[in-house]
Amino acid sequence: MGYRKLNRRTGSREALFRSLVTDLFLHGRIRTTEAKAKELRKLADKMVTLAKRGDLHSRRLAAVWVKPETDGADDEPDALQKLFSEIGPRFADRNGGYTRIMKLGPRRGDATEMVYIELVE
Repeated sequence: MGYRKLNRRTGSREALFRSLVTDLFLHGRIRTTEAKAKELRKLADKMVTLAKRGDLHSRRLAAVWVKPETDGADDEPDALQKLFSEIGPRFADRNGGYTRIMKLGPRRGDATEMVYIELVE
């Protein structure tokens, strides 16, 4: 079957997932639709696996998907740095399953199933 296209073209879909995975690593938990979360889980788990390896090649592969800091806040590390310095070592002894999806119920208006996707503690 493959993957969910989410009614978007390739460039828009990739930009959406770059934004979602960056926010997930910065904040630890985000609210989104169930379909987006299920696709995001695959990408986020791959990025955490790269962070566990921790070498330069892994950092460059992850940098393709994790956006650089754009808001200008200097007190907070950017998502890529946080991924490799905090999140990767935190899951060093875990063999997958780095994210959790918790259902919230339907969204008012179009009844789309909403979820929280978060990094497992």
